[in-house]
Amino acid sequence: MSHVLTLVAPPGQLPPALPARAREAIAALGADPGTPDWLAETEAADLPFTGLNPEQAVAAVRAAIGDAPVDAIAQPVEGRRKGLLVADMDSTIVTSETLDELAAYAGLKDRVAEITRRSMNGEIDFATALRERVAMLKGLRLEALEATWQGTHLMPGARALVRTMVANGAHCALASGGFTFFTGRVAALCGFSSHHANVLLDDGAALTGAVAEPVFDRDAKLATLTALAAEKGLPLLATLAVGDGANDLAMIGAAGLGVAYRAKPVVAAAARARVDHNDLRALLYAQGYRAAEIAAD
Repeated sequence: MSHVLTLVAPPGQLPPALPARAREAIAALGADPGTPDWLAETEAADLPFTGLNPEQAVAAVRAAIGDAPVDAIAQPVEGRRKGLLVADMDSTIVTSETLDELAAYAGLKDRVAEITRRSMNGEIDFATALRERVAMLKGLRLEALEATWQGTHLMPGARALVRTMVANGAHCALASGGFTFFTGRVAALCGFSSHHANVLLDDGAALTGAVAEPVFDRDAKLATLTALAAEKGLPLLATLAVGDGANDLAMIGAAGLGVAYRAKPVVAAAARARVDHNDLRALLYAQGYRAAEIAAD
């Protein structure tokens, strides 16, 4: 079989009948589907197929499964396990937008969050929006950074994703439009191989209201993906990129497997693969990892 479609549901919510229904949907389009292969009982299953492109297969299966909380990712079988992961941080590896949470300590969370929302939806330029938001925090004491960190939580499955891929020889990198203060801590907590982000400037006691130039933006994320792939001797087909905002679109589009994770509408519409219902372990199942191979979260 040339391709595989992976179905992933929250634990216990993928009944045996659903992969069979997906198989029928693919067969109805004249493709040749194989037998479902369970990666995790009642949670994840592979459905091999030939004779249909991935987009057609996903559309047919989504129509067949209706409102079931199931993600469907289709791709070529060859090279599905990736040697490089480049992941966004805010609302992807962690559950929050760290800049918005930091702004709360200046009494500006709602104003900053609205600019963040527009930036992540692609309505305004990311670099301009970042400079504007950081300028609003001028004079904020550095203790607010540590307080924000204490309230930051990992996305379910984040550690499992990174630890499993690293254990299997992959390089895992954070590429964030946020700040190195947070990416360094998240990288250490999850086991990322490297982290790349913006640098907040301070005077030793408080934020200056500026960020180091050049801003780490959409183009920088793409450049990080391509540079790391070249450094590791990997073709882009051997890479995985994941994010939720408009500044992730370039790297998602360039990666061999680009995933919109619980993403903004503009990103979900453009990405070839989406995860809307599950935790980050879905990215492991998409690569063919079985439950017994996945590290603890």
